[in-house]
Amino acid sequence: MIASFVAGPGATTLPMLVFSSVRMGVNPEINALATLILLVVGMVGLIAWWVMSRSEKQRLRELRQSTHS
Repeated sequence: MIASFVAGPGATTLPMLVFSSVRMGVNPEINALATLILLVVGMVGLIAWWVMSRSEKQRLRELRQSTHS
């Protein structure tokens, strides 16, 4: 709903395109687009978790080294 207010006259945003396609019947392109979006979001989440996990392990390693010195 917000996309229709933000887009302005004559503009079609991705959410508006997806919603109108779903209303008329889901076609394979919308399924492929949804799959790609889910994959990208999942990969971004996985990479963010991996980076945070590595930095936390490094922080704990440095903390242990500083307390033993």
